[in-house]
Amino acid sequence: MFPERFSNLPAYAFPRLRSLLDSHEPGGPVVHMTIGEPKHAFPAWVTDIIAENAAGFNSYPPNDGTPELQAAIADWLDRRFGAKVDPATQIMPLNGTREGLYNAAMALCPETKNGQQPIVLMPNPFYQVYMIGAISVNAQPYFCAATTDNGFMPDYTQLPEEVLNRVAIAFVCSPSNPQGAIASRDYLENLIKLAEKYDFKVFADECYSEIYRDQKPDGALRVAQDLGADPERVVIFHSLSKRSNLPGLRSGFVAAGPESMIHIKRLRAYAGAPLPLPLQRASEKVWADEAHVEENRRLYAEKFDIADEIFADVPGYLKPQAGFFLWLPAEDGEAAGLKLWKETGVRVLPGAYLSRDVNGENPGKPYIRVALVAPKNDVKAALITLRDCLYQ
Repeated sequence: MFPERFSNLPAYAFPRLRSLLDSHEPGGPVVHMTIGEPKHAFPAWVTDIIAENAAGFNSYPPNDGTPELQAAIADWLDRRFGAKVDPATQIMPLNGTREGLYNAAMALCPETKNGQQPIVLMPNPFYQVYMIGAISVNAQPYFCAATTDNGFMPDYTQLPEEVLNRVAIAFVCSPSNPQGAIASRDYLENLIKLAEKYDFKVFADECYSEIYRDQKPDGALRVAQDLGADPERVVIFHSLSKRSNLPGLRSGFVAAGPESMIHIKRLRAYAGAPLPLPLQRASEKVWADEAHVEENRRLYAEKFDIADEIFADVPGYLKPQAGFFLWLPAEDGEAAGLKLWKETGVRVLPGAYLSRDVNGENPGKPYIRVALVAPKNDVKAALITLRDCLYQ
């Protein structure tokens, strides 16, 4: 017998994509533009630090992270956002940020809210762990469309009172995956004020915060501190995967109020997987270095400029503000993805696979997501092929 709450879930995005494409022959050399797996070089000294500390693999790593790593993260939050946190009580390194996003819901979502089933708000499209975290704690996922009309940032302030009274957690992703939109400071202030009024937590997924073009994204924790909000109001998540091209290091962190962190750390002690010690040692140095981050941002900016030029005449094309995806218009993203594969061999992700139907509408259906993670010349050639196939 399996839990009924998981029985009606559609397949995850990438198995769905394989089912769509893999029974058809590609129409040309295969080009993968589906997964947001950074391919730029990470700092060469990372492997040296891991090797120097390899004896640490012989020990269980500290559950809450090394004091040095906690301090490095706190220093980075201060330098980058001006957010002040206590390293020992408000930070926990993560074995991949997906672990943190899921387990924070497990640790912090109440069983009821005002005597009813709690609601977890999330943008639609969204990173799929938001939904499964909500379902796992028997909360109701509540999907709010992120469209061009709201700048791809769902306006939770317009939800009905009966919904807001049940909200336990609201996810915000800025910069957003997949659209690359940045939440303005006003947006974050209004969301945090709403959370204060209705007593829910804001889970701010900021994993793409260091890949931006012109506008440096604000941090939800700093905004909350400036507002004088309850220190437990905001929980933030960051990662070295995107910032530092280290997805295989599985290194990120969660930062929150001291009381929230007690619950998060307690769950980790029972059911989590702390980052191996040599990887924590490497992470300490990576968070302290900005030179490689600036170079990474420059490389992505070059590819975004190329995309702007290639798609300049495509109706509905919007320049991403941040991240490393294009969210390209298509009448039917699934049909467009199949056509592109069969005719060219370029592999992209239909937007509907990142979204859910609400009242018969799927806000991701008329889009495809394209990852700009390959080298610049490869990206340019693939984007020209994509444009000529879908938009000529």
